[in-house]
Amino acid sequence: MRVAIIGSGGREHALGYSIAGSELCEKIWFLPGNGGTSSIGTNVLIDVRDHAAVTDFMKENSIDLVIIGPEIPIVEGLGDHLVAHGLKVFAPSKEAARVESEKSYAKSLMVKYGIPTASFREFSAVQHDQAVEHLNAVNFPVVIKADGLAAGKGVVIAQDIDEAVSAVKEMMIDRVFGGSGDRIIIEEFMQGEEASIFAITDGMDFICLPAAQDHKRIGDGDTGPNTGGMGAYCPAPLITPDLQSEIDKTIIKPFLDALRKEGNPFTGCLYAGLMITKEGPKVVEFNCRFGDPETQAVLPVVEGDMLKLLYSVAEGKLDRSAFTGTKGAAVCVVAASGGYPGQFQKGFQVEGLEQASEISIVFHAGTEVKDGIVLTTGGRVLGITAISEAGEIGEAVDLAYSSIEKINFTGIHFRKDIGHRATRNQ
Repeated sequence: MRVAIIGSGGREHALGYSIAGSELCEKIWFLPGNGGTSSIGTNVLIDVRDHAAVTDFMKENSIDLVIIGPEIPIVEGLGDHLVAHGLKVFAPSKEAARVESEKSYAKSLMVKYGIPTASFREFSAVQHDQAVEHLNAVNFPVVIKADGLAAGKGVVIAQDIDEAVSAVKEMMIDRVFGGSGDRIIIEEFMQGEEASIFAITDGMDFICLPAAQDHKRIGDGDTGPNTGGMGAYCPAPLITPDLQSEIDKTIIKPFLDALRKEGNPFTGCLYAGLMITKEGPKVVEFNCRFGDPETQAVLPVVEGDMLKLLYSVAEGKLDRSAFTGTKGAAVCVVAASGGYPGQFQKGFQVEGLEQASEISIVFHAGTEVKDGIVLTTGGRVLGITAISEAGEIGEAVDLAYSSIEKINFTGIHFRKDIGHRATRNQ
């Protein structure tokens, strides 16, 4: 098969790495890719918002499968356009992607169909004063979310009224997330541990890949502002087989059924961000694509043929035989630019990649190659993924940090405690 992957991050590098091992894979193109993806495929500089140009490229190169990684091209309808022109695409439709692009849509479906989630209120751009009034009547901490896309950063856990009012002002009046904050959601703070589940689905049937745990905050001990994700590990010991079965029955299946009943069947990867509370698993959020950096930890431990699996979904009938289980454990530590998730500089040379690659898989995210030199281009620069064949998270943690110590670029920053929830009881 000839495969094209849309995107430029660590998730897309990991997807390419995973499917490159398939005996079905002839060649991979990345649109646009990054400094690492060129080692396993061909990077193509095309504006993915130019749907006609992307479609022409796919046809000219006889692409058998298009995999769309990031949420923005999915939400903007690139997959719909490609499908309309006869191409096989692994991604949900624009309408089904509203589960991520409109958090209020997903929340309303969960309420309507009895899917466990936090209680909430939503407020439009003209309801700033009502939102503040509501905050004066709630218990703290409280969670405030921008309704639209915000690159994983549009969530504030406010500890008191002052922090909450400030967050609402930033979203609704200062518009720090642009139009994504024109509507906000204020919801109860759920106590528990989080987990990320990827459900690969044709809209009816589904397979859940091994659960992961992400680390969203910038600082050790889960402190500081939210980021796109500073690291992840898989499998998450928190999600036992019995708990996974409960999640399948009470969350994944009912939500897929709900979308189908509402006329928006979901095909692709449904990401379920969950909180495991004393009352059981509850939904924090749904996303319309693979998570980043969870993908960099999940795919290396998946056994089977990922290309065969994703292609079967694009054809409309999930092939369960393509997923054969889980092997080992993986930990991904993100190396970020100084200043991230705020303003950061770019264009710094990345050193030590060869030495690090002797210990782990180094997935590129915000990099490019110029004159044979790897340079930083983004906030999250690399995802260093180490694998324990024995399935020991602690061993994978040690390997990941041994590897990342080999890497250097100006302003490099990474958390020192990725995997702490899994290793604290070992």
